[in-house]
Amino acid sequence: MLQVGKKSFFKVISNTADERLRFQIATRKGRITESLIQLELYLNGAWQPVARCDNSHGFAHRDVLDPDGNEVEKSALKLETFEQVLEYGEQDLRDRADWYAGKYLRMRASR
Repeated sequence: MLQVGKKSFFKVISNTADERLRFQIATRKGRITESLIQLELYLNGAWQPVARCDNSHGFAHRDVLDPDGNEVEKSALKLETFEQVLEYGEQDLRDRADWYAGKYLRMRASR
């Protein structure tokens, strides 16, 4: 029987608990087959997606999102394994959370 699993969890990354990373990982036979790390901001009573790193569409990439959830920027990532996508994505979104959040909030304010 094929072992397939899905895991989702969050890590709060701000002192005010209004920024978090969402992790979604799918595995088969103990190996990662899909991965997503998404930076989210808590605004007006709801979590909003701001940027994410994943391996959908058959390649590793980073998406920067607008307040409607549309991709405004897609950057290919030269990563070879799903584990690298998780590791790089977490580090990038943590390190640059203020930059991604600022860009998102500026887009939101200009609407």
